[in-house]
Amino acid sequence: MSDLRIVNLSTYTSPVIKEINNKEYIQYGEDNMYFQFLIDRYNGSPTNNAIINGVSEMIYGKGLDATDSNRKPNEYAQMKVLFHNDCVRKLCYDLKLMGQCAVQVIYSQDRSKIARLEHMPVETLRAEKSEDGEIKAYYYANDWEKVKPNTKLKKIPAFGYSKQNLEIMYIKPYRAGFFYYSPVDYQGGLQYCELEEEVSNYHLNNIMNGLAPSMLINFNNGVPAEEERELIEQRIYQKFSGSSNAGKFILAFNDNAESQANIDPVQLSDAHNQYQFLSDESTKKIMVSHRVVSPMLLGIKDQTGLGNNADELKTASILMDNTVIRPFQTLLIDSFDKILAYNNISLNLYFKTLQPLEFTELDNVDDKETKEEETGIKQKLKSNVHLSSETMNDIADDIIEKGEDIGNEWELIDERPAFEDESEIKNYFEFASVVTGDARKKSIQDTSVFRIRYVYTAGRSTEGKSRDFCYKMMAANKVYRMEDLNKISKANVDLSPADAKGEGYNIWLYKGGVNCSHYWMRRIYLKKDNKKISVGKARKIISALPQNKKKDARFQVNAPEVAQIASARNNYWRKD
Repeated sequence: MSDLRIVNLSTYTSPVIKEINNKEYIQYGEDNMYFQFLIDRYNGSPTNNAIINGVSEMIYGKGLDATDSNRKPNEYAQMKVLFHNDCVRKLCYDLKLMGQCAVQVIYSQDRSKIARLEHMPVETLRAEKSEDGEIKAYYYANDWEKVKPNTKLKKIPAFGYSKQNLEIMYIKPYRAGFFYYSPVDYQGGLQYCELEEEVSNYHLNNIMNGLAPSMLINFNNGVPAEEERELIEQRIYQKFSGSSNAGKFILAFNDNAESQANIDPVQLSDAHNQYQFLSDESTKKIMVSHRVVSPMLLGIKDQTGLGNNADELKTASILMDNTVIRPFQTLLIDSFDKILAYNNISLNLYFKTLQPLEFTELDNVDDKETKEEETGIKQKLKSNVHLSSETMNDIADDIIEKGEDIGNEWELIDERPAFEDESEIKNYFEFASVVTGDARKKSIQDTSVFRIRYVYTAGRSTEGKSRDFCYKMMAANKVYRMEDLNKISKANVDLSPADAKGEGYNIWLYKGGVNCSHYWMRRIYLKKDNKKISVGKARKIISALPQNKKKDARFQVNAPEVAQIASARNNYWRKD
């Protein structure tokens, strides 16, 4: 009688992708855990891990931008708030690793606009059964492995298919034969990812447990009871297992030496070369499945010629950017455009590239926006920031000469940024008349008891940073009529932005130039001791002006840029 026991390694069976339509949701994989299978292949295969990390970083690049950000500063600012960097970076990662990604679209209370976007881990979602060829909802579970038949799942409508304040935009490329989910672009290499993982596990277990076959221990004094055999096995394992003791062993309990077990080892000839072949072949096939043009682009050094010199590396970089990275970016941008369109935002989006500038081919590119998309570098802006200090000082002198000091007969009753509709003041006070005195001082915005003037004001701390022009304007401490500022602006035709159509560089709108931190502050003065209106009543009416919708086309209305600091985001500068 003999009892033979073998302590060996376990095996692993790869799951099969299979769609099952007998539930509310559509399963992904035979056990509905195919996303987890992809995560395991990412964690287990070093080559697969490195490629996914590298490609997802290339997709994101240096973040999302827009070529028309200078022309549409408000829309651009809204876009940057919605598509914050953390969300976009995670979407790029999921799209590469999982073959698809998802974003939570959160609407305002009245659904008039999309208020916020948040990344949704795509492995937590399963598609609802289709109706009329459309996927109208997704089911959410934090861990699908723990979902039981009686588990109540959260149902979230798909983007554009509900009136709720939360929807899911599911982003995936088209793949023939797949409707609910899209297989990863490296689908053909997954078996090699698993093979690379298993080869590494095998070598690790060889070190931990000894090379097979390792050790045969014979007990020739009879076969003990089951519990005693297990105790002996456990004590030997604790003493001899591990990398230092080559502890994989076989126990044999025999009645006597004549009946002991005989082991005939199966020798694997040239084993180290076979394992090396499997490892190398796995690496190559994984890179082929990911369409890696040169492993050097992802920080993987190999022995091939491609990538070992600058010209080949440049060619590989351009090729991979155009054939692998751009399609991912285009898919994301097309989806982002749909979200922005809901908020009436239209921008020419692009991802700023990680490619070195010297790798960019621009010899035949004349379009400035295309150059920006290729390089990620904003075109330089032209304004009076390029002018000499003497020219700027002359302009300041011209403006200051037209300024004025408000006399003691006028009381300042209101001061605020000059973006509100000053013409409505005249609509409220139906006793307008020409101001007596110096004719140069009258303004279309004035009445017999009110004067409206503008003062040059700092938008933030500018100590030690302002241009001489701005210092001079601030030190003059003058106030100006709207008409004088417009007249000065039209005189500076040589500074005109492209959109100005020859009307001149507009000091009234653009102040001291690109990145200037100053703006125009509106001041309203009330004539002292007048018999028509008190200070309190005047202030009350002025405070109500922003809520009043009455308009009168006869009177001047200030452009919103007047009250904005003259940064590149809120002005329309001519590009070089």
